[in-house]
Amino acid sequence: MQRARLLAAATVSIAELGYARVSVAHITARAGVSRRTFYDLFASREECLIAVMQGALERVVSEIAALELTGVGWCERVRSGLFVILSFLDREPLLARVCVVGALQGGPRVLAWREDILERLAEILDQGRGESSARARTCSTVLTAEGLVGAAFAIVYARLSTRKPQEPLRGLLSELMSMIVLPYLGPEVARQEQRRSLPPLERAARPNGLLDSVIEQADPLLEIPMRLTYRTARVLQATAEYSGASNRRIGEQAGIPDQGQVSKLLARLKGLGLLVNTGVGPVKGEPNAWHLTELGERITQHLALNTNVHKDTDHAP
Repeated sequence: MQRARLLAAATVSIAELGYARVSVAHITARAGVSRRTFYDLFASREECLIAVMQGALERVVSEIAALELTGVGWCERVRSGLFVILSFLDREPLLARVCVVGALQGGPRVLAWREDILERLAEILDQGRGESSARARTCSTVLTAEGLVGAAFAIVYARLSTRKPQEPLRGLLSELMSMIVLPYLGPEVARQEQRRSLPPLERAARPNGLLDSVIEQADPLLEIPMRLTYRTARVLQATAEYSGASNRRIGEQAGIPDQGQVSKLLARLKGLGLLVNTGVGPVKGEPNAWHLTELGERITQHLALNTNVHKDTDHAP
């Protein structure tokens, strides 16, 4: 959980300040974690940034794998994968700024990691030569794919580097696909790609026309009939950091001195399936021992990136 909090804090800090201006102190202060804990988990700020980007990459790769594109033609595979990437960047604007904009300010290891990803993308586009006409195959080279990846990256970078409101990145899908297929499949196919409509927002259209699994990850907050406030988030975070703690310990860490309020809130979160009590309780003369459930862990990790938690009283379910 502390690792997740540090990664979330690093993401927010880098997105707000830029990688060059963010220090380990910024990250640990936002996460509420000590410098010692940071260095127990990461050798350096650069390693932390790589972990953030690696986590984002794994999520994108998992979503693309869920589309089951094996055996599908090159053009449709590229279009489906590109839609997943653009949708992910739309859905995770902080991660998008970190991975696309912030990474360029990173050190040698971060830049090497980024170059490896671009090379892998270029290898995928270079497979288009296998579907090209003999003439197009002669004109296209490995450099063609590298140039296309660089051009697409530059377009996305330009939109993410400004803080002005922009249209969703997924709206670039057809134009980018037209640019990508042009050197391999010719102007007619490029025009067809340019005219194609976007898949439905919440789902990616599979190449055979059927709807595949939901692209956008469900917000875990939708699973509970209660608005989680700042105070509730502090209780969940305290329970995550001090698993097995008593009511009093959690209240102290969450900044809620009134034990009656703490007990009431803990009972409510237990009823919502976010907490479980493994202690025998005061009735039998022993303290409670609170732990996060699986849903509680997901909610707490989600809240670590949420900067809009309301600082007011909790609303009953």
